[in-house]
Amino acid sequence: MAMYIRVKRNKTTYFIQCDPTETILNIKQKLHTLIDQPVNDQCLILVGSGEVLEDSKTLADQRVENDAVVALTLRKDDNEFEDVNIVQPKDFYPSRDAEGGNW
Repeated sequence: MAMYIRVKRNKTTYFIQCDPTETILNIKQKLHTLIDQPVNDQCLILVGSGEVLEDSKTLADQRVENDAVVALTLRKDDNEFEDVNIVQPKDFYPSRDAEGGNW
């Protein structure tokens, strides 16, 4: 049964078609073709729960559902992973209320 997950990093969202029986490692391999980052330098975190997804487990094992949002972080030069940074639309669109309803 095909499903999609949204993988977000900074201002970018990748829509990945996958199957609940696929492993996280397989998802990272799909991302590797898109972002040219080795799978060992990727970390996927389920947004909402903050759970780090384990390479050997499947999406179903870790309760990743259709249309789930997953954060992608990459390994930095100091061998640590960067913090999750997902830019929300409100971060770059002015609030309607801030200026009395005028954009």
